[in-house]
Amino acid sequence: MLRERRPHAHNRVTSVELFFDLVFVFAITQISHFLLAHFTPLGALETAILMLAVWWVWVFTAWITNWLDPDQTVVRLLLFALMAAGLLLSTSIPKAFDGRGLAFALAYAAMQVGRTAFFLFSVPKSETGQRRNFIRILTWLSAGAAFWIGGGIADGNVRIGLWLVALLIEYAGPAMRFRIPILGASSTADWIIEGGHMAERCAGFIIIALGESVVVTGATFADIAWAADTIAAFLIALVGAIAMWWVYFHIGAEAGSEHISKAEDTGRIARLAYTYLHLPIVAGIVVSAVGDELLLAHPDGHSGIREILSMIGGPLLYLAGVILFKRGIRGHLQPSHLAGIGMFVILAPFAHLLTPLALSAATAAVMLVVAVWEAISLAPKRTHSEAASS
Repeated sequence: MLRERRPHAHNRVTSVELFFDLVFVFAITQISHFLLAHFTPLGALETAILMLAVWWVWVFTAWITNWLDPDQTVVRLLLFALMAAGLLLSTSIPKAFDGRGLAFALAYAAMQVGRTAFFLFSVPKSETGQRRNFIRILTWLSAGAAFWIGGGIADGNVRIGLWLVALLIEYAGPAMRFRIPILGASSTADWIIEGGHMAERCAGFIIIALGESVVVTGATFADIAWAADTIAAFLIALVGAIAMWWVYFHIGAEAGSEHISKAEDTGRIARLAYTYLHLPIVAGIVVSAVGDELLLAHPDGHSGIREILSMIGGPLLYLAGVILFKRGIRGHLQPSHLAGIGMFVILAPFAHLLTPLALSAATAAVMLVVAVWEAISLAPKRTHSEAASS
């Protein structure tokens, strides 16, 4: 059931993996709507818990399908089962801190533990290192599952506290190399993956999040009265999404795929750049989508705390994630991205003086500046590299 690995080959992302991802289009939409409906400090914490859980269950599945062959029937059945659990997880999000907490927790725990146990069953007994690696992972995820389910049974702040403990356990696992008694810790050499496939999978999730943003913008625009200000708001929101795409995909995604494909310790790079550092990128898109909805609802209104946090905080979080991701790939911080972060910081104190339309236009302009700056500054290097390779 394992993928066939060929030197210097790039395993394609299969159609069943893309089909599986459709569940997470819905999940991302649910999270952005949850934040919009609960835009308070407590609501932001609850949204963060949901976002961390959704990303973690998806990225762990991406790791699994990097090793397993999705064209095998039994692996496809696994993905279909995960889709069913993922749909239950997604539909539970709006009331995850109310009456559907246990459903959310059970769906999440079943995906994490069940998928890992399936892989452990799939690995040949001759692959001792890989089997030990997944015994460690299963131990950590099972510990997290206990707190997820316990939180699902509990209520209020107890639920939040238990779920935070569960997330702490699961997010600490890769950083601690899943150390357990007797077996000790894994080595990143045990996590060797096909780098191009992992890069393509994570890029696909960024497309999912950006696509959700565009869908929300389009659906909101379709339901409101069309006037000069709402049409301008719609166009600005679209330009902002395009700028986000450009900042990540024009150079970063391709460079990341090339770098990890040629690296010797692909597990170490995938753990940092694609497992941890893609989370703020996705979260930034979700927060920006909330800002787009607020923009379309009241383009000429007052920019309050919700508008400022979503319209500046979303792109800022996104840019911070992208610059850290590219640093993990290139080894240095992009000056264009640092300048963009600086511009957002300068803009924040004056944001309350602007209408949502003007504020969104300013943040979209900052993202465009970053995109154009990087494209121009790195174009000669790419041209020289391409010329050398040819």
